[in-house]
Amino acid sequence: MDGSIYSSSSTSVLLSPQSTYPSWHLKTNSLSWSSSLPKLHLSTPTPIPIRRKDFTVSAAWTRRSRGEVAKRPNRKSWKQRTDMYMRPFLLNVFFSKRFIHAKVMHRNTSKVISVASTNAKDLRYTLPSLTDDNACRVIGKLIAERSMEADVFAMSYEPQKNVTIQGKLGILLDTIKESGIIFY
Repeated sequence: MDGSIYSSSSTSVLLSPQSTYPSWHLKTNSLSWSSSLPKLHLSTPTPIPIRRKDFTVSAAWTRRSRGEVAKRPNRKSWKQRTDMYMRPFLLNVFFSKRFIHAKVMHRNTSKVISVASTNAKDLRYTLPSLTDDNACRVIGKLIAERSMEADVFAMSYEPQKNVTIQGKLGILLDTIKESGIIFY
């Protein structure tokens, strides 16, 4: 026997000492740990490119046209997003059948800066009428004074839809302007 081993099977097959180990084990000249792993040659299919058109829904029931899908329909404009920081104080006026309510709010924090109402105890019993032009002037002066005490010298007023600035609302806004408040 010249360095070879006989197998235990019935036929005598000559096996070399190197054939008992896998072929990847014999490579000792590589220094990386990945070289000790067996080489698996797996073939993967080439990826198919995906077109963006396939992802849009173009059914009739979506209520949107095809051109509108690419846009962001619910995104606010730059002015809408920055308006609360550029004009932080907002005047809110409400006229009911019995009273006049006005308040100045900070848009960003929703904190009330100043409030005046003809329903307050000090005005309810001193004014002859709680909804006439004289009551609008008194509320305008009170809002202006209380806003200046809170260091608010400029505010904005945004009327609701289909509301014209005339009559009692016009009198109230003019009184606030005459008292030294700037409307931007």
